[in-house]
Amino acid sequence: MRYLLVLIFMMVSVLVSVAFADQRYDPREQAISDALDLWREGRYEQLYDTLSHRSSVTREKFVSQLKETSLRPSCCHQKLNDFRLIVEKRTTAKVFARLGMESDTGASGNHSREFTLDHEEGRWKMRLSDIKALAAQGQGKKKKR
Repeated sequence: MRYLLVLIFMMVSVLVSVAFADQRYDPREQAISDALDLWREGRYEQLYDTLSHRSSVTREKFVSQLKETSLRPSCCHQKLNDFRLIVEKRTTAKVFARLGMESDTGASGNHSREFTLDHEEGRWKMRLSDIKALAAQGQGKKKKR
């Protein structure tokens, strides 16, 4: 009976850890993760709404640019690694992260860089310029499906 209880406890622990596998503890890290998920899922308009410093590009232009890129964030645990807070102020934070990116051609790789996040409307937001810079690395004709 004791072994059965231990087995049940272990199974529940595994299920709980799997269910919360992509929950980030740092709100800045979670902001990057959420933005990358929207990009990967092709929800570009919703992604645009979650970014800061959007005045330089219209929603339509942004959506068009992301549709033209051959890059997108990798899935799951490959998407965001080595997150580090470099400097935090009241309304901005500079962070470092290694992002897994994959191409329509099947190529994949990591892009390590610093990001600036802005604290607006009670939450952290990635800057539009950071998403555009990542997308620009995969500019070119997207493979037809």
